[in-house]
Amino acid sequence: MLFDRIKKLCEEKGISIYRLEKEAGLSKGAISKWGESEPSASKLCAVAKLLGTTSEKLLEDEPVKPGKGG
Repeated sequence: MLFDRIKKLCEEKGISIYRLEKEAGLSKGAISKWGESEPSASKLCAVAKLLGTTSEKLLEDEPVKPGKGG
């Protein structure tokens, strides 16, 4: 799930989802809503860039693995 993947990356980088939303120019709670709706490409790309990854990686179908390296 997209939200879980973003949450895990935030935890690994030591930033909150709220901070990520603020830095990406998103409204508060926007990322948590992505579990129910699809983000625009520009918003997804902004989040991916801030997390040091790609939108493709965020959208992968692989389940989020707990712990480092997942």
